[in-house]
Amino acid sequence: MGIINGKEFIDRLNKMKNEIWVDGEKVKGKISEHPAFKGILNSKASLYDLQNDPSLKPEMTFFLPNKEEPIGMSYLQPKTKEDLKSRRKMIEQWALSTHGLMGRSPDYMNTAIMSFASSAPLINNRKNCFPENIQSLYERAMDQDLSFTHTFITPQVNRSQGYLEYSEQPISAKVIERNEKGIVIKGARLLATQGGLTDEVLVISAPSLFLDTDEAFAFSIPSNTKGLKFIGRESFVGGESSFNHPLSSRYEEMDSIVVFDNVLVPWDRIFFYDNVEAAIDFMNRSSFHTFAYHQVVTRQIVKTEFTLGVAQLLVQTINVSEYQHIHGKLSEIIVGLETLKALLEKSENDAEIDEWGLMRPSMMPLQVACNIFPQIYPRFSEIVQLIGASGMVSLPSEKAFDSEIRADLDQYLQAQCMTAENRVKVFRLAWDLTMSSFGTRQTHYERYFFGDPIRLSSSLYRTYSKDRYVDRISEFLEID
Repeated sequence: MGIINGKEFIDRLNKMKNEIWVDGEKVKGKISEHPAFKGILNSKASLYDLQNDPSLKPEMTFFLPNKEEPIGMSYLQPKTKEDLKSRRKMIEQWALSTHGLMGRSPDYMNTAIMSFASSAPLINNRKNCFPENIQSLYERAMDQDLSFTHTFITPQVNRSQGYLEYSEQPISAKVIERNEKGIVIKGARLLATQGGLTDEVLVISAPSLFLDTDEAFAFSIPSNTKGLKFIGRESFVGGESSFNHPLSSRYEEMDSIVVFDNVLVPWDRIFFYDNVEAAIDFMNRSSFHTFAYHQVVTRQIVKTEFTLGVAQLLVQTINVSEYQHIHGKLSEIIVGLETLKALLEKSENDAEIDEWGLMRPSMMPLQVACNIFPQIYPRFSEIVQLIGASGMVSLPSEKAFDSEIRADLDQYLQAQCMTAENRVKVFRLAWDLTMSSFGTRQTHYERYFFGDPIRLSSSLYRTYSKDRYVDRISEFLEID
């Protein structure tokens, strides 16, 4: 079938009737009409429509040999540097459509499926491993243009390094039975962003210090599988008004706990199980992190551009461009933006063919970028807040402009070069980006996108080649 359009995406999701809970209530009726999901699903649908735009289709799709249907470019396994750049241009288009604010746009997980399929030989001829099922998922995902969420993280019962779970009933999702039909999973996993809002959920064990054999598995199953439940947090959609809530009304992504209540995972859906070494290798040695970083940095560049645009519009609205401290603050964003761009370009310029024949971007520049962004994005949010100052607080609603106090608002909230209504629109955008529940979630989300920033920096230190610099100093000092 190849690429789908937005209507097909919405219709397919509505028919699935996934079990989702929000605020203690089970979602009933069409999921696309629920207040918590209406905005994000419409935004996702618009991304699928972009694939069908005649002017963008050559950039958004590719063709497989002997196939007539176009495939979404985010599924392309790059064999050349041009392929790599084609993937990035497609990712940019979707990111521009959402201003980089949709962390789980479909291309993120499409990239994950593509990369895992390319690295499937890692688990060839290993106990309880089925690399052919990964390839089958990849082909099915391309044929049907499937959407995915994923869950890697175990519940935070006890985060001490030596913690081992002892509980009569599983807390972290575990294999509790193996039978002729497949494996049975019971327990929970955390933080499936857009959980229940996709066709399937990819479940993979993240390596840990004491990974239990019963927790060492990977599979992908439909989101409406019997016994599968998504428990969402409080919705951060402030309301449907794009005036009052210009971002949360469109891009609020629900985060959810995934509960497995004796979920049967068929054998043909399993990548591996009961194999700790395979679980570690599959995450650490596959191309997943490299291609995921490439997608994420591309999106974060677009998000930084959006933040810079908001900050500069604030400056112009209240006419503070003459102050040097404003120049310094905006320059921080510019430096961050251009640094990310340079690192992304270097990763593509230094790309090399990996052991499975894929053109893999250079990991080190991407690793550096993903260490930088969790530090600079919270500062960017702060800069927007500091520029807006008290103007970020006194913000009337859309309804107020349709009331008898309109004349007061027009008089006292006007800007030098802008009407009061438009000035409030600008400030409400800045508020929703940085200060609303949606905005603060965005900051926290970027801070922990790839995990604990300390672990990220530790990994960078361990993997960065430092010997030649030490040798140069030793030679200078004539130290043997």
